[in-house]
Amino acid sequence: MPATRGFFRRRPDGPAGRLPPGQYDVGGNWPVLTAEVTPRIDRESWTLGVDGLVDRPTTWTWDEVQQLPRSSYHGDIHCVTTWSKFDVVFAGVSVDSLLEAAGPDPRAEFMIAHSSTGYTTNLPLADVTGGKAWVVWEYDGRPLTAEHGGPVRLLVPHLYFWKSAKWISRLELTVEDRAGFWERNGYHDRGDPWLEQRYQGDP
Repeated sequence: MPATRGFFRRRPDGPAGRLPPGQYDVGGNWPVLTAEVTPRIDRESWTLGVDGLVDRPTTWTWDEVQQLPRSSYHGDIHCVTTWSKFDVVFAGVSVDSLLEAAGPDPRAEFMIAHSSTGYTTNLPLADVTGGKAWVVWEYDGRPLTAEHGGPVRLLVPHLYFWKSAKWISRLELTVEDRAGFWERNGYHDRGDPWLEQRYQGDP
């Protein structure tokens, strides 16, 4: 992943009990990391779909998704490249609300997150339901910038941040676990920072 200048300058560790093993507190700004060229996505043409093993495949426009029940996350995020950031605030809609509208099939066990760029990442359905995941378009009270995944990104803060796919456009429910971009390139299928699940073969 390319990194912003100053990425490797370490800063003091954060509050006790909140920093997973092998991580450091990045402090103020969080690095811009991506495997792709940053796209410029027009909100007027952007859509978000939920499909696959659902009863009611559903697609929302920008205006329509803004009408869904608003939800926010205030907490910490952790990147597999070893930085963590404390007390971030994101706002958008919970994945629970999106799935409630689409009606997941009981056979569905996994979700494949698709970005507008073609990037994908795989997640157990249990990791994106029950108040654990969001689709967000605001960070710290401001519109999410393109460099950080705007206009809309996935947020799964209890897993390493590559699972929080940028430029999200589609959530696909499946019965099978299909590896995404980084998972096919050696990263762990789940990515729990507290277990240091960075690479294939980690516990």
